[in-house]
Amino acid sequence: METKKYREILIFVAGATPQIITETLYGLIPQKKPPVWPDEIFILTTETGRKKIQEELINKGRLAAFQKEFHLDQIPLEEKSIIVLTDFQGDSLDDIRGAEQNEAVGDLIADFIRKKAGDPASRLHCSLAGGRKTMSFYLGSALQLFGRPWDKLYHVLVSPEFESHPDFFYKPKKNRVLPVKDPRGKIMKRLNTKEAEISLVEIPFLSLQGKLSLNGKSYRELIATSQREINTATIQLPLKVDFKDHLIEIGNRTIEMVPMQLIVYAAFLREKVKRCRYPAKGACLECTDCFPTLVDLSSKQALEEMAEDYRKIYGLKSARVEEFLRQWPEGMDVEALRQHRSKINQRLKEELGDEILLPFYMISAMGKHGCKRHGLRLEKSKIALATD
Repeated sequence: METKKYREILIFVAGATPQIITETLYGLIPQKKPPVWPDEIFILTTETGRKKIQEELINKGRLAAFQKEFHLDQIPLEEKSIIVLTDFQGDSLDDIRGAEQNEAVGDLIADFIRKKAGDPASRLHCSLAGGRKTMSFYLGSALQLFGRPWDKLYHVLVSPEFESHPDFFYKPKKNRVLPVKDPRGKIMKRLNTKEAEISLVEIPFLSLQGKLSLNGKSYRELIATSQREINTATIQLPLKVDFKDHLIEIGNRTIEMVPMQLIVYAAFLREKVKRCRYPAKGACLECTDCFPTLVDLSSKQALEEMAEDYRKIYGLKSARVEEFLRQWPEGMDVEALRQHRSKINQRLKEELGDEILLPFYMISAMGKHGCKRHGLRLEKSKIALATD
């Protein structure tokens, strides 16, 4: 028997039409090849929706009939599977009315997806087909924030004449005739289920998980901080170090540097690029774990790397390089590094002159006095160190 790669979790938003649950199950199990068998099902709905699901799927046996007709094992729809949405006071919502209730629902859906996506062994299958339009939007948006590349987002498309029929829950194997009645109960026409079409459409989504810090508690905070980080990432210009001409390029701006300051600046850049603690992460964001202390950069290893950069400026056999190594046989002095850091930052202030860009390119200090760490807040992907 083949071992399952993921624990399959189905997540729905639903309102007064529980049909979307069996229609999605129809698309995922008998219709899909290979089928997706759910290990867990969760339905986010209102109190009114909960009663409707209980009545139609459980009490009237619609779900049991679906399982029997397609020879399926027990589908894991339990009482705990149905999660009733609440307001900020914790009271169940019969419907979603007004801005405050909408915001509470957004927070709940975002937090639910955040928690479920926290299990790397799970795969989420989220259906947008039911509930209020804002519920569907919140579900899709939450999956963009927290979903992994292997998670799935779906919409269910049903033939229009069957979509609104109260007795159509899935396309049965054998044709059934469903009467269409007017408000007085008079039969106007009859539908043959063999003509029904159910299409489960997979919707691609932009996964921001791992690319943003996502520290906000509410949905509104999550969106605000995400937008801020995206704005920050897009305004950061690429930085290139040109040792041969002893200069740096920030976007289309060129800044010449004294060779000694250039190699010290490159040492801080190298920490960011080469010694990232989390290389699998695509973005640095607020992470500063790669920031070294000045003592770290006063090591003999750091000195040898600086000497290599010095050779790129003056040549392999330059007397200047030999003089540099003789001056600092065990590593550059901490006080000398501190002075170079100050001069580098002053140079950047003079030449860059952009208060928005400047904080990303200056050598920042953080931590308490005596154990401060230093580095650049620029994204590592924006940095290019010349190799020759």
